[in-house]
Amino acid sequence: MARCGMIGRRIVLSALPALLAAAKPAPARADTPFAAFLASVRAEAIGSGISAATVDRAFDGLRPNGKVLELDSHAPEATQSWAHYRATRVSDARIAAGRAAMQANAEALAVIGRRYGVDPAILVAIWGLETNYGGYTGGFSVIEALATLAADGRRDGYFRKELINALRILDTGAIALPRMTGSYAGAMGQPQFMPSSYFEYAVSYDGSARRDIWDNRNDALASIANYLARSGWRPGEPWGELVRVPAGFTAGRDSRDDQHPLTTWVQRGVTPSGGGAFAQPNLTGAVVMPDGAGGEAYMVYANFAVIRLYNHSDLYVLSVGILADRVAG
Repeated sequence: MARCGMIGRRIVLSALPALLAAAKPAPARADTPFAAFLASVRAEAIGSGISAATVDRAFDGLRPNGKVLELDSHAPEATQSWAHYRATRVSDARIAAGRAAMQANAEALAVIGRRYGVDPAILVAIWGLETNYGGYTGGFSVIEALATLAADGRRDGYFRKELINALRILDTGAIALPRMTGSYAGAMGQPQFMPSSYFEYAVSYDGSARRDIWDNRNDALASIANYLARSGWRPGEPWGELVRVPAGFTAGRDSRDDQHPLTTWVQRGVTPSGGGAFAQPNLTGAVVMPDGAGGEAYMVYANFAVIRLYNHSDLYVLSVGILADRVAG
């Protein structure tokens, strides 16, 4: 999966006694902005139908996490070069593990591929980049991470909404509080869904009532497929491909939005890296050059934009596409 002043400053302290009157005392010191923030979220959550017991259990002993704030300020997609990012994401070890995952889950992937019309290799690549094929889903408490980010004012409206949704997931009994761990940004489970994405896109592979994206790999893979399918995935079309560009060709920062028919790009001297003609010459695409002029160039298509809805980083999407190609090959 995109990533504003301290929210504590926005809370009118004179109104705090009224908020606390209908609630248990906040677990943090009652005179801190974080405690006031938790009190206001508690009131909102209970007002939306979430049980007080669930909220109190989730907020018991809760404190801001400084590591969350540190990592949020240094996201690798914003600080690493394409060459370094690719080397760490599309390693030989990850490719080999992806091929093994394709074989081990071949039957389920075939069913999911037919059901949602999404290339199974893309599903495995996202699974691999997000959680190393389910091997590591993150060690942060989702509640703690979301509360920290929301209270700090980093897109506070967004993270506050996600915190409320995380509480709602706990209230449904879908996952126990100790198991609700994830990334520093609050993404959780094998697909690394934000809480709102869980409600919107998580599915059960076998049609059961529980959507288990934490411990059921079939549910996780089907949920990724559902996310992409509902985001506009085009069956049978590629995500993109490496191309050659003429000398002096440059692509701007938002070049992914500069869409033209492949016939137009060919006229401008852009060709597949292996020579010859494009395999699907009727497509429309854009040229992306993640390291700028003189670096690698990729022709990206509509499915590139769909994967980008999962994570708003060109580097991430390129890594997913390349890993998928290597896993499938």
